[in-house]
Amino acid sequence: MSSKRSKGVYNLYNKSLYLFRPGGATVAEDVLAIKGLDDPALDQQLGDYAAQLKEDAALISGTHDPFDVKTYLSGDLAPVFFGSAINNFGVKELLDTFTGIAPTPGSRPTAQRVVSSGEKQFTGFVFKIHANLDPRHRDRIAFIRICSGKFERNKMFHHVRLGKNIRFSSPASFLGARKSIVDEAFPGDVIGLYDTGNFKIGDTLTEGEKLMFQGIPTFSPEVFKVLVNLDPSKSKQLSKGIEQLTDEGVAQLFTQQQGNRKIVGTVGLLQFDVLQYRLEHEYGARCRFEPMDIYKACWMTTDNEQDMEKFCRYKSDRIAVDKDGNTVFLAASAWVLKTTIEDNPAIKFHFTSEFKREMQVTDAIKE
Repeated sequence: MSSKRSKGVYNLYNKSLYLFRPGGATVAEDVLAIKGLDDPALDQQLGDYAAQLKEDAALISGTHDPFDVKTYLSGDLAPVFFGSAINNFGVKELLDTFTGIAPTPGSRPTAQRVVSSGEKQFTGFVFKIHANLDPRHRDRIAFIRICSGKFERNKMFHHVRLGKNIRFSSPASFLGARKSIVDEAFPGDVIGLYDTGNFKIGDTLTEGEKLMFQGIPTFSPEVFKVLVNLDPSKSKQLSKGIEQLTDEGVAQLFTQQQGNRKIVGTVGLLQFDVLQYRLEHEYGARCRFEPMDIYKACWMTTDNEQDMEKFCRYKSDRIAVDKDGNTVFLAASAWVLKTTIEDNPAIKFHFTSEFKREMQVTDAIKE
């Protein structure tokens, strides 16, 4: 849309023409009312450009299927929009179309049953946590998606994993850097809850029913580095910072008892730069990350505690615990991992955290 030759956009779906005026806005008078590409008004407005538009539209119509909302909702088709945010052109059309064709909130599975968005009882789950969203207040926000019922400000809701009821006095909605207090929210809405450390990604809130939403597993990281403190006088700040930042879900923290080493795992190298910057500028803790020869981190469970204890003693230099206290094996290579699994049939090696969710569900039901 930066070209000076641009005259506008023709909507193949509703056969309307949006005229482009640099520095202006797409308003009602910018939409040319035409009855298709054969309308004489098209030639009057576009002149020589009308012939090119007709040719391009005919080519697209002949090689592509017409837009179908059902196909879009099934995930097999995606509409394409042309516009320019900097020129405020096409933005309204994009938003209006999205509002018209976007799917309504659907059902979501839990470990116990499927929750329908039309149910009266409230349910929701935490899908994101962000620390220091407002650096002036050092706040921590847990973002929750409403799945059913109605969320109400100052009403008690049940935190299933912790087994306790919590009231939220300042739930907020966010638009860019702006936030506002909300009194109620409905299925499909996303709100932020001020958190003092009660929430983890995947936690479920209900009106009392013991449910655990599924589908938010934590995968084994791809890159591992050890956290090195560059300022011993800031040890507490560094410890607090790495705990809070890894709660956000983009990085995982493992601790080795031998030497109390903090090992951070991510899916890419860029995350270490982000963590280092945030630790220094948000917590005042200077650090660096040093590479480690780790191929994969695997969570371990067993029904035979003696075998687990024996394995951990034998592999003590490769054993760590995650933030929930679960035992983790840090394999140095694919071959080491393969042979370790084969040599220890009594131990189950997990590559995602779904097993933790199953344990939480079992504990919640028992309570």
